[in-house]
Amino acid sequence: MTDTCFSSLKLPASQLKNLNDLGYAQMTPIQQQSLPYVLAGKDVIAKAKTGSGKTAAFGIGLLEKLNVLSFACQALVLCPTRELASQVAEEIRRLARYQANVKVLTLCGGMPIGPQIGSLAHGAHIVVGTPGRIQDHLRKGTLVIDQVQTVVLDEADRMLDMGFYDAMLAILELTPPQRQTLLFSATYPEQIQEISGRFQNKPISVEVESVHTHQHIQQKFYQVDKNHQKTDLLVRVLAHHRPDAAVIFCNTKQTCNEVAAVLKEQGYYAQALHGDLDQRDRDQVLVRFSNRSSQFLVATDVAARGLDIDDLPMVINFDLTRDTEVHIHRIGRTGRAGKSGLAISLCTASEQYKLDDIANYMKTSVSVEPEDSLEDGDLSVLDLPPMVTLGIDGGKKHKVRPGDLLGALTSDGGILGSQVGKINVYDFFTYVAVERSVAKQALAHLQDTKIKGRKFKARRM
Repeated sequence: MTDTCFSSLKLPASQLKNLNDLGYAQMTPIQQQSLPYVLAGKDVIAKAKTGSGKTAAFGIGLLEKLNVLSFACQALVLCPTRELASQVAEEIRRLARYQANVKVLTLCGGMPIGPQIGSLAHGAHIVVGTPGRIQDHLRKGTLVIDQVQTVVLDEADRMLDMGFYDAMLAILELTPPQRQTLLFSATYPEQIQEISGRFQNKPISVEVESVHTHQHIQQKFYQVDKNHQKTDLLVRVLAHHRPDAAVIFCNTKQTCNEVAAVLKEQGYYAQALHGDLDQRDRDQVLVRFSNRSSQFLVATDVAARGLDIDDLPMVINFDLTRDTEVHIHRIGRTGRAGKSGLAISLCTASEQYKLDDIANYMKTSVSVEPEDSLEDGDLSVLDLPPMVTLGIDGGKKHKVRPGDLLGALTSDGGILGSQVGKINVYDFFTYVAVERSVAKQALAHLQDTKIKGRKFKARRM
């Protein structure tokens, strides 16, 4: 298929208009190659990475098969992490805007199971979740998947890495044999081939090159003698380069916490992201980073999997990974859409073999920058994040919508619409970003005004 326009597909005019409104001008390579088969009901095994547009590749297809009059679970999407599941569910909701009454439900661990059971009792067309929590509901009988028409295994290789092989098999066994199975994976380990051979029917194989190249990314490597010296080196790197934002990768949860604590002591707005955070804390961390009220996200690879951050100027590898492909994936979060990016890696002398592996994999030379090339920045004059996040103890369950918050702040709060940033509404709470210069004024107004006929508690995050 050579036509990259969505209009070349047999999609309803309302969906084509929705795609246009969402900014889907042309199909990405993975969409172009897989969507015709997905829409035709074929099983597909696709080699695709984060950022390739794969969510739309399967999301558009499963929406076209839905019977909205039946609230049985008709599509099941399995994801390795809560973050990815939330992003996938939100993207499917956006793709479903042209259809009335499509219910998409997210089922992940780390959240109370009671409200999930209540939501399932009302029915859901599409369920997106992690294998462990999906299995919990299957055991309780609160989720029934015997009418599922489409199963999607998203980032299947990462689910294997996290030990979900048996869970995936058990879940697939409970779905109808005539279902459509779509498998998306960045790599094809042996177990992926086993799952495909066992559960897919004559699958169409699709493989595209990663849509992200590294030609706009400048890599720098700095070396210290001992591992404990890297924290001081990191502070010097940040003081020298003064990035507006950066994701800092660490190999362990403990290191994430330690690095984030050191940066906070230096006056930076830094937050740790790893698997020990409960869901509300994780949501808050991600919201504050994405709305520019926090500068630095200190994360493990698993916790950061699936994050899609626009205009990220810098990535820092506080710890080098043993897996060269993971290194490539890490640095690929910057320098996107033709913009330049900087990827900095900190290492010790004993890690030269990792630098050699990176050089061989990327077919380039790797040289270590001298530490004295970093000028000592003035830490007494830090650049503060431009935004501040305000939290409100009201959400979707209270019928709160983004427009309600925007209206409350701009109609009689004396704040310009341009001074209000992202508004994220969850079931029981909402986050709104405002410019730092009006944060105090905005908070006072939210504490004193009614939204949906009632006052909600509001606080600065």
